[in-house]
Amino acid sequence: MKIRHLHLTRVLGCAGLLTALALAAPLRGDPSGQPAPAPTPTIEQRVAGLEAYLGNGDPTAPLKDARGNIPAGLTTPSVGVPGPGANAWQMTSSALVLFMTLPGLALFYGGLVRRKNILSVMAQCLLITGMVTILWWLVGYSLVFHSGGPFLGGLGFALLNGVNSAPNTDYSFWVSHNVFSMYQLMFAIITPALILGAIAERMKFSAIFLFMVLWMFVVYFPQAHMIWGIDGFMNGVFNSSAGIKAIDFAGGTVVHMTSGWSALVLCLILGKRLGFGRENFAPHSMVLCMVGTGMLWVGWYGFNAGSAVAADVIAANAFTTTTLATAVASFVWPMMEWLIRGRPSVLGFCSGAVAGLVVITPACGFVTPSGAVVIGVAAGLIPWFFCYKVKAWFKYDDALDTFGVHAVGGTLGALLTGVLARNSANGNLATNLKSVVTDSCFQGLVWEQIKAIGVTLLLAVVGTTVIAYIVRAVIGLRPEPEVETQGLDINEHGEEGYIF
Repeated sequence: MKIRHLHLTRVLGCAGLLTALALAAPLRGDPSGQPAPAPTPTIEQRVAGLEAYLGNGDPTAPLKDARGNIPAGLTTPSVGVPGPGANAWQMTSSALVLFMTLPGLALFYGGLVRRKNILSVMAQCLLITGMVTILWWLVGYSLVFHSGGPFLGGLGFALLNGVNSAPNTDYSFWVSHNVFSMYQLMFAIITPALILGAIAERMKFSAIFLFMVLWMFVVYFPQAHMIWGIDGFMNGVFNSSAGIKAIDFAGGTVVHMTSGWSALVLCLILGKRLGFGRENFAPHSMVLCMVGTGMLWVGWYGFNAGSAVAADVIAANAFTTTTLATAVASFVWPMMEWLIRGRPSVLGFCSGAVAGLVVITPACGFVTPSGAVVIGVAAGLIPWFFCYKVKAWFKYDDALDTFGVHAVGGTLGALLTGVLARNSANGNLATNLKSVVTDSCFQGLVWEQIKAIGVTLLLAVVGTTVIAYIVRAVIGLRPEPEVETQGLDINEHGEEGYIF
């Protein structure tokens, strides 16, 4: 009881100090015709504004009248100011998501290619990081997160104009707008980088550069706006007039489906690596692959839990579900190998972990821990089957299983999100989605997710096909056969990953 009184005293003391500061401010106006002084908020309104920070709520809510309007001039110091804790978590999450690409994905993919091509993968990851950042500053962020229409945003944030340290309340009451934009930049970086896994060791560096620039405008920016933009066509959580009431917490459709399906199309157009099916294409370093997997797993907490855009209860649930699904999938995949092939591989453990991370991504903030376990089992079985059997049946050269893990996993995750989303996991589901989220396996949300999957597939497949043929006509896609045989490292970058 003593502790509770102490906390109350501190809160009231803080509110009292804020009130005293406001009352001490010079009064404007007098009865002679000068403007009346701005209204002074009550102590209750000030305390409620502080409490809104603790609950990640709207700090202006206590100031609104019965009609939902705020009297002119009425405000509190908590309105329009970022919260230190929320900003700290979001900046940490931003660094974690960048850590997934540099060096996580670079090491994961780099270990899986042959020794003569490790630097080419790393150079491509670095290229995409710089190129996407420039596009993001130029118009990318604006096209995704500025309001403008259901399919693409406007240009109001071009050159990050107006993107300052005050919160953009369309997306968060407590995170600075510039921090939010940098967090979303990290998603924009890793998405095209994932495509590299399917076309590794056989695409020209210049062709990758041109393809990725065009792909960001044709595929990523529209897809991200439709799912996450405040007026996006498929933003079922926050756009009450969304054409498709879909949900995607951290990027199952935006990141994994777009990159995975685009990777399949591109690898088919590109053709198989020279010697595919005859030569040994085994990973040159499973040690690097394992290190990269660990980095991806750690960084993914920023990817998933950070997508709550607050260190709140939804982030805590996403953190929990991410851990459960990933660990279960990392166990199930090698157990299937053990059962079928007689021994579990380190690559199986790594692939299972990444598959679990992919499949839980769209669902992590919407499902319960038990739902996450179900997702983990599915992630360990279905992508494994595609990588083990389907790839062998159709003999496509998805070099590092980007299609099997990211396209199949992202699609599976989007579907299971519709099946397993529960109101108890996320109160936001009870607003615009209350008619389709009824806490049953056959709820209306399943159909909405299927429609979103269809739109994403159409955009990724058609967009990638058109871009790939344009690039092939302009500069060509593949290096000369002798360059591919000798390796991309020495021929395209003049360096070698290992010198003996």
